[in-house]
Amino acid sequence: MSIKVAIIGSVGIPPRYGGFETVAQQLVNCLGNDFRIYVYCSQKHYKKSERVKFLNKTRLYYLPFNALGFQSIFYDALSIKHAMLYAKILLVLGISGGIILPVIRLFTNRKIIVNVDGIEWKREKWKTFSKKFLKFSEHLAVKFAHAVITDNPAIHDYIHNQYGVDAHLIEYGADHVSTKRFEDIKQVPQNLINVFSQLQKKKYACTVCRIEPENNVHIILDAFSKMPSQILVVIGNWNWNAYGKNLKKEYGNYENLYLLAPVYDQELLDSIRSNCYLYIHGHSSGGTNPSLIEAMYLGLPIVAYKVSFNLSTTENQAFYFENARQIINLVTYIESAELERYKKKMQEIAIRRFRWSIISEKYARLFSSLLR
Repeated sequence: MSIKVAIIGSVGIPPRYGGFETVAQQLVNCLGNDFRIYVYCSQKHYKKSERVKFLNKTRLYYLPFNALGFQSIFYDALSIKHAMLYAKILLVLGISGGIILPVIRLFTNRKIIVNVDGIEWKREKWKTFSKKFLKFSEHLAVKFAHAVITDNPAIHDYIHNQYGVDAHLIEYGADHVSTKRFEDIKQVPQNLINVFSQLQKKKYACTVCRIEPENNVHIILDAFSKMPSQILVVIGNWNWNAYGKNLKKEYGNYENLYLLAPVYDQELLDSIRSNCYLYIHGHSSGGTNPSLIEAMYLGLPIVAYKVSFNLSTTENQAFYFENARQIINLVTYIESAELERYKKKMQEIAIRRFRWSIISEKYARLFSSLLR
C-alpha cells in the first residue's frame, strides 16, 4: 500500500500564490504514483466552481481560512488535526502550525516534516507581538518535527546555530518554466492585450514578486523612475497592503514603468519574463526564492539584492545591488557581451541544481527514511 502523505500550509493547487504552492504541485506531479498525496487548500483562493475533490489522483481538502497572514495559524492547525487521522507523514510547509506540533508528536506516531522556508519572524511586515509569536512557533516547529527542511544554505546554518538541528537541505525546482515568445501565446487576457503589443516592440527589464518592503520594490522603482529611457515591468499584488497601494499611487503614472497585477497563467508569465533583457530580484529575506531560480532557468541575466540567500543561490556569479544608485550604474553600464555571458552562467547553475526530478527524489528519500 502506498504511503499516505498530507501536504499542509500551502494556499493549494493548482498554484495561485508562490513557492510552496509550486512545491505541492510538483510533488504531486513527480511522486503521485509512488505515494498517496493529499493537499489542503484555502477556499479563499478558489471559486466554488474550481474546488474539485480530486486533481488527477490527489485528494484535495478545502478549509474556510486564509492560508496567509494571521489566519494561517488556524488553517495549519485544522489541517494538521484532520491529516493525523489518516496520513503517515505530515509535510508542513511553513511554521504557522508549530503551536500544535507538540501534541501530534507526543500523542501520535505520525511523522512530521517541517519546511521552515525563510526566517519568517524577521520580516519587516510583522509587528512586535507577531514577531515574538512567529519566533516561538518556529522554535516549536523545529523542536517537535521529526525532520526539518531548509531551502538555502544560509537558512540551514541559521537552524543549526540557533537550535542545534541538522536540517535537510532541499531547494526548489525551476524546470516547470519554459522560454516563450509573445507569438506563442494564442489567447491573451483582455487586460494584457495592450501591454503585450507594446512590450513586443521594446527592450525592458522585469521583476516578479510580492509587493512587500523586504522585496525592496521601492528601491527598484526609485531607480527606474530616474531612468526614463529604461523600461521596467513589475508583476505583483499591488493592492495587498498599504505599501503596495502607496507605491502604485506614487509610480503608476510613469510611462516607462508597467505595474501589472499578478499573472498566474504559467505560459503568460513565462512569455513576459522570457523576453526581458534583464531580471531584477529585490528579495532580501527568505531563502531560495522560486522567482529567482525560475528567472535563472529561463537564462536571464540577474541583478539581485546583495544578501547571503541570493549570493548562495546564484553562486556569487550575478550582478548585485544594495541601493537605487547601484541599480542605475549596473543598468547603464552593463554591456551586451557581459549579459550573454551571465545568461549562460545563470542557466547552467539552474540546470545543475534546480530541477524537480532532483528535488522530488530528495523528498521521496526523506519520506521513506522516516518510516524505516
